[in-house]
Amino acid sequence: MKKFNSITIRITGLMFLSIAITVFLLIYLADEQMIELFREYLVVQRMETSHGLMGQQNGGVAGVTLVMGPLEETFLASVHTSLIWVGMGIMVVGLAASYTLARSITVPLRKLSHAAEQMEQGNLGQNVPVETSDEVGHLAMIFNRMSQTLAASEKLRRQLLANIAHELRTPLSVIQGHLEGMIDGVIAPDKMQLSSLHEEAVRLNRLIRDLRDLSLAEVRQLALEKMPADINQIIKRTVLMLKPISDDKQIEIICSLTESLPELTVDADRISQVFYNILINGIRYSPPQGRIEIRTYIVEFEGRQWLKASIKDEGPGISPEDLPYVFDHFYRGDKSRDRKSGGSGIGLAIVKQLVGNHGGQVYAENSKAGGSIFHVLLPVAIDFRP
Repeated sequence: MKKFNSITIRITGLMFLSIAITVFLLIYLADEQMIELFREYLVVQRMETSHGLMGQQNGGVAGVTLVMGPLEETFLASVHTSLIWVGMGIMVVGLAASYTLARSITVPLRKLSHAAEQMEQGNLGQNVPVETSDEVGHLAMIFNRMSQTLAASEKLRRQLLANIAHELRTPLSVIQGHLEGMIDGVIAPDKMQLSSLHEEAVRLNRLIRDLRDLSLAEVRQLALEKMPADINQIIKRTVLMLKPISDDKQIEIICSLTESLPELTVDADRISQVFYNILINGIRYSPPQGRIEIRTYIVEFEGRQWLKASIKDEGPGISPEDLPYVFDHFYRGDKSRDRKSGGSGIGLAIVKQLVGNHGGQVYAENSKAGGSIFHVLLPVAIDFRP
């Protein structure tokens, strides 16, 4: 029964049945019409050869009795046989054409089915050959793109899990080591040691909170409390909040903000987090006594207005091979950086998601004078809902 459920058999059978019915009808009609016309031809011939019958208009063909002889019967039989053979030939050719057409559809589908079964078993990255440009070929192209996307997503998922495990293991190992030392009496539970444990606990809690915010932002489930806000004021408050850190490194933060910018409907706390993460990244990699400049202005592209904030630092810049990945989870251009010197690796990923949830865009580039520039674009006058 499973064999007869094959699409190949069903398509072939349906097309062959259509061809067979058409051939039978054509043969039947051609045979009947040929016999009738042949009989009329014989009647006319006998009327013309009979003496005096051409002048009889009243009797006509109906007055002649037709009796076909052996030659006529043989002729009709040979024509009838020829029609049967022609019909059988057409049916054989039709069967072959139907089977070929059916296989041209079902063979690529079988390859797609086999590849899908392999992906179901966990063998991602399957590709099927694209042999045609019709609907089946288009389906194969879509399948290949989907397969590559799933394989890349699976690779990123495994890398993300490994990075999360690494980031969580470090502070937990520090806390565990200190606590075991205190229990064994090796480490004295003084204020300095307790402060170190508290610092690691705070860092661990911050990492978990950032991971939660990032996961919610990626699926657009992060609650945003949007209200009209002045972006310049948000930037000034963020700079003021980071002043102790920048002063400790003797880094000057210059705000070149365009006055009278339109208010944007945003979540002020989340946008402040965006600028905080970018600025803390710039402070971390800028040299002592360096400078960070923030500029805001209005730009227009894609037929609409955008508020653009550019943050330029004097750090070492971003290598060209790392530039496309700076907003990825846990990505670090310098693989030798540890967690304390290089951060958790998800700050810029959160920036990208938060800006995207506000309908904006963010990208980075290297400055010709040295350092890197991060650009944040937020749409002006848009009723965007995440």
